[in-house]
Amino acid sequence: MKLPRLTTLLSVLSISGCISLTHAAIPPVASPSPASTMLSQQGRDPAQFPAWVEQLKATARQQGFHQATIDTAFTGIHFVDRVIKSDRGQLENNITLNDYLSRVLTSGKIEKARDKLSQYRAQLDSVAAASGVSPAFIIALWAMESQFGTIQGKEEVISALATLAFEGRREAFFTKELMAALRIIQQQGLAADALKGSWAGAMGQSQFMPSSFLNYGKDGDGDGKIDIWNNVDDVFASVANYLQKEGWKAGQGWGTEVSLPPGFDASLSGLKTAQAKTPMAWQQLGVVVNAAPQGDVPDRAWIVTPEEGNGRSFMVYDNFRTLMHWNRSYYFAISIGMMADAVAR
Repeated sequence: MKLPRLTTLLSVLSISGCISLTHAAIPPVASPSPASTMLSQQGRDPAQFPAWVEQLKATARQQGFHQATIDTAFTGIHFVDRVIKSDRGQLENNITLNDYLSRVLTSGKIEKARDKLSQYRAQLDSVAAASGVSPAFIIALWAMESQFGTIQGKEEVISALATLAFEGRREAFFTKELMAALRIIQQQGLAADALKGSWAGAMGQSQFMPSSFLNYGKDGDGDGKIDIWNNVDDVFASVANYLQKEGWKAGQGWGTEVSLPPGFDASLSGLKTAQAKTPMAWQQLGVVVNAAPQGDVPDRAWIVTPEEGNGRSFMVYDNFRTLMHWNRSYYFAISIGMMADAVAR
């Protein structure tokens, strides 16, 4: 099935410091069945939040967390009304790919990314040698997710996740992420207020959800800790570790913009495995490559058209599909690829 076009500016502009559909991707909001009414439809209000917190504590005990961890995590927990407003505010307002790219791929950001690549070349080359992930892609993700670490979000993650679980539209997802945050506190010996992030619980310079931190966080400087808030070595290592574990192909790029022939069969576009063809096969079907892609020529490629109608089209590779694991948005993955290409030039 063709992936849906990105639906909101807020959901993709991760530079704003709020989570985009990223990592442990937030599932879309589905219409509830009569038998599964959402908590928010049952009239839940902030006055009921303390009782909800007690239920979360009971769940944590059942999952084997230490009482000291529970006490640390839930001391000072509070309902965060702006988190609910942010969550509900991301559901509408389409923008075009060109509008999106004009906002996130500014000349100033590209120039700063090049400066950062030069500044951290030694660390990035070391990470690239171990992971196979090009430094340009690490820098591009760092730029897009947190403006090189300057916009990480200021919410207390435990309170934000508990609030979103309480609200009920994605109760199971946010409860799971909350338990992952407790595990971080227990494993890392952190105070709850050290876990700062976006309204949706995405943390640090890489904007990892707690489950992504547990799965992909990596100690980049050998100090025995994983600090994606303050330590760029850990940030770079964690970003590369995510991409490597999700199937990154060393030496390959992400794709390139193409022009489709008149009457191109739209059913051929999409990212299903069965829709893959060799780049040569696509060109034999009349697909014209507008610019030579960077990196090795892959064995297979896909055609994606992020917008309906006569929007821009792209031939993309396996690494693009890996970027889509990071964030389930064509717009985001294209912006990362374009940023990486611009930085590497």
